[in-house]
Amino acid sequence: MVLQIRSLERIDSTQRYLIDQLKNGELKAPFAVTAVEQHSGRGSRENGWTGLKGNLFLSFSYPRALLPDDLKLESASLYFTYLLKETLSEAGSKVWLKWPNDLYIDDKKIGGAITNLVADDLVYGVGLNLKAAPEGFGTLDIDIGQDLLLKRYFEKLKKCDSWKLVFRKYALEFDKNRTYYTHYFKQRVALEKAILLSDGSIEYEGQRMFSLR
Repeated sequence: MVLQIRSLERIDSTQRYLIDQLKNGELKAPFAVTAVEQHSGRGSRENGWTGLKGNLFLSFSYPRALLPDDLKLESASLYFTYLLKETLSEAGSKVWLKWPNDLYIDDKKIGGAITNLVADDLVYGVGLNLKAAPEGFGTLDIDIGQDLLLKRYFEKLKKCDSWKLVFRKYALEFDKNRTYYTHYFKQRVALEKAILLSDGSIEYEGQRMFSLR
């Protein structure tokens, strides 16, 4: 897989830009877009993501045919975000992944991800506070340049680890979620009571929930 990267100076949203370019045929997967500044980032559940200069704003398209055979699309955000978390951990960070797509240092959120499907391409986007954070959020606990981070991350993606392998590692860390909540549509879900299932979904009060992000 040869992943081309387009670096932009300032944009509303790397996710919106890449989706539009894929839909109109200007770009083809696999393709990545980064930006120095992002002023209208998209978060999960239609939330925004504040784009402070010096942070990571990344979206990339990934052909569905290249995804691991055992990965359910509904858990793609968990899969790609865990691999990013693992890349950061290998560089010395104590980052952890809150189900299904939020990156934390201790009790502060430092990043979040979102996925969309455009025809046969999965579009994954992530914002990560490398250098600065708005009030109430945190920043990464190591100093790593964007170029090096992306190089290591894309090398890890190229290996195409199976979902089974990634899930097994994530399941060992899932207890870090126990004092937190997530949202499923308009429902607030206590992760303390959630059961993590092998396909990446959780079971909560008899209801099975995928990330849908």
